[in-house]
Amino acid sequence: MNDELKQAALDLHERLRGKIDVQPRMDVSSMRDLSLMYTPGVGYVSSEIAEYPERVDDLTWRKNAVAVVSDGTAVLGLGDIGPAAALPVMEGKCVIFKRFAGVNAVPIVLGTKDPDEIVRTVTAIAPGFGAIQLEDISAPRCFIIEERLINELRIPVMHDDQHGTAIVVLAGLLNALTLAGKNIEHIRVVCSGAGAAGTAIAKLLRVVGVRCIILADRQGAIWEGRPGLNDEKKKLAAMTNPDKERGTLGDMLRGADVLIGISGPGTVSEDMVVSMNPQPIIFALANPVPEIMPDRARAAGAMLIATGRSDTPNQVNNALCYPGLFRGMLDHNVMRVTDDIKIRAARAIAAMVPDPTPERFIPSIFDDGLHTAVAASVRS
Repeated sequence: MNDELKQAALDLHERLRGKIDVQPRMDVSSMRDLSLMYTPGVGYVSSEIAEYPERVDDLTWRKNAVAVVSDGTAVLGLGDIGPAAALPVMEGKCVIFKRFAGVNAVPIVLGTKDPDEIVRTVTAIAPGFGAIQLEDISAPRCFIIEERLINELRIPVMHDDQHGTAIVVLAGLLNALTLAGKNIEHIRVVCSGAGAAGTAIAKLLRVVGVRCIILADRQGAIWEGRPGLNDEKKKLAAMTNPDKERGTLGDMLRGADVLIGISGPGTVSEDMVVSMNPQPIIFALANPVPEIMPDRARAAGAMLIATGRSDTPNQVNNALCYPGLFRGMLDHNVMRVTDDIKIRAARAIAAMVPDPTPERFIPSIFDDGLHTAVAASVRS
């Protein structure tokens, strides 16, 4: 723990008492203003929407508003800390939405872990929003909740821990493969971790042509027929590990081209990296402490390294994706986050680094044009 950063963060949050505000878009300085913004003028606006429901997007903030919803059960690096402790994280997400894409986002933390209750609650509040971003909800509940909301709502719903991570990983991998001179169809990819992010990454990589993907959890490689798999892991087993290889994470990494770590600190050793194919690519994304620290991975022969940390090069950060992605979906009346949209977003992010190097093959959230390019990719 960085003691200086900890104290500075606590001081900032105590001073701000919340990172976001709601501000009116015009001054209310006269009775005329008040009669237009509120009663009696607003009654005409409500009557218009009641008669023509599609007008809600023209007459309210709905088409520029996202609900950021969490139950606080899987907060990055902290785990199940509950809704109140998750609130600062959701506020931060909302700041990023506004700062980088001009989207109004509202943090909503729920005091329940029941998927049925979460679905009912989000469905009930959905009329006030143009999209729903799910955050930090533990697996396998997150899969069930997202799927049901997608089917029940006519606005885009995305669990960012799954698809935001997968999109940015794909973006980084496209540039890394170019640098390493490797063909996406011929690589062997091993994922350490088979939760929400690992599942989404595996599915997206399959769509773009990766044929050999193996996921490993605490019990080792996931293979079709392995006893004790839950329903989601059974689906994963059916689409990955084509040769039904069995063994530990270390066993699976022998001869691998790419390691994608979405598990926990210290799960990958230098010997494991040494056992990989020449010019190995390491995405060690556990945060704040990755599966293997970059200096150790580099000493073991890793050619290209990405982490989830902001203090090392090539950060895999969901914020590279979701502000622009939601901006594009809101602007272009997109109802579902399809695989094609994810792939186009990943390519737009990758294209922000036209001349990738080992020190920079993933862009920064502050790169000019990034979020505009992602937004534009939604419609392309």
